[in-house]
Amino acid sequence: MNQPLAYVNPQAKVANTVVIEPFVNIEKNVEINEGTWIGSNVTIMEGARIGKNCRIFPGAVISAIPQDLKFQGEDTIVRIGDNTTIREFVTVNRGTKANYETVIGDNCLIMAYAHIAHDCIVGNNCILANAATLAGHIEIDDWAIIGGLVAIHQFVKIGAHTMVSGGSLVRKDIPPYVKCAREPLSYVGVNSIGLRRRGFSNEQINQIQDIFRVIYLKGYNVTQAVEIIEAKIPATPERDEILSFISTSSRGIMKGYGKLLQ
Repeated sequence: MNQPLAYVNPQAKVANTVVIEPFVNIEKNVEINEGTWIGSNVTIMEGARIGKNCRIFPGAVISAIPQDLKFQGEDTIVRIGDNTTIREFVTVNRGTKANYETVIGDNCLIMAYAHIAHDCIVGNNCILANAATLAGHIEIDDWAIIGGLVAIHQFVKIGAHTMVSGGSLVRKDIPPYVKCAREPLSYVGVNSIGLRRRGFSNEQINQIQDIFRVIYLKGYNVTQAVEIIEAKIPATPERDEILSFISTSSRGIMKGYGKLLQ
């Protein structure tokens, strides 16, 4: 950690095993845990809480104040979990008084030029590809993959194990386990390959596909689809997660693209 060409504020709490490259700037009220590597020209501002064995590449700016005119200097943080990689020129803003923190989980890969705005919550094992842009108050659940140049509207929620096609504009909530693409963004199938890689059985995947056929391919509205699923498809953790996601969606879930899929 002894790098004479870096500035580390004396009030920062930096573990002895953290590697800090030249021209890094670390401000006060920062905590960085064991084994993390901070590349050259990284700026880590007040309120950063960085876990173990992370890698933060040159040019990234972590915990800058929100790009939100309602922000009034409240004491907020950015929390980054263990084993997360943040590539070149990523920007992560700290929270506002809405949530008081912006969160990135464990084992994530945030690729170059991505932006994570105030009060976002990104789960564990997520991938944000190059230049993915998250507006404020977005929630992304575990194992989601967000393609390059994706732009996500504020307050959107994205479910677990989803895959969002590169270049997409995300205006509605995306249920768990699905792939989505096209413009406007639409359901294009279940993320079966990703689910198999993560140990889901054929029986589990088949049931998930049956659920989304009812939601997207049978011509029902969402209320009708939910009633049919509750009545005809046996309760499992996956079924209940999908139904819970739909029932708590504040923006409404994305649409299918109709007859092209039937």
